[in-house]
Amino acid sequence: MSIPDHARANFQTLLRAAADGNLALMECTDAATRETRYVICAVGRDGLDFVFTPFGHLADGNPYVAYMPPSPTLRDDRAP
Repeated sequence: MSIPDHARANFQTLLRAAADGNLALMECTDAATRETRYVICAVGRDGLDFVFTPFGHLADGNPYVAYMPPSPTLRDDRAP
């Protein structure tokens, strides 16, 4: 499975924000579950105002059990 272009572009934006020191970790409320989430945001400016662009939240608990790496044995049905 390949990573979509929009995800790659967002990741590059995140890397630039990190290199420039323009990242923030914000405590937010999940809109669907109402749970507290710790969200990684890029920080920008709009005049004198700060603008926070959310990129994702930190995994709760142990991230090694929350995610599975891509499996080379799974077939990508989109491939020709």
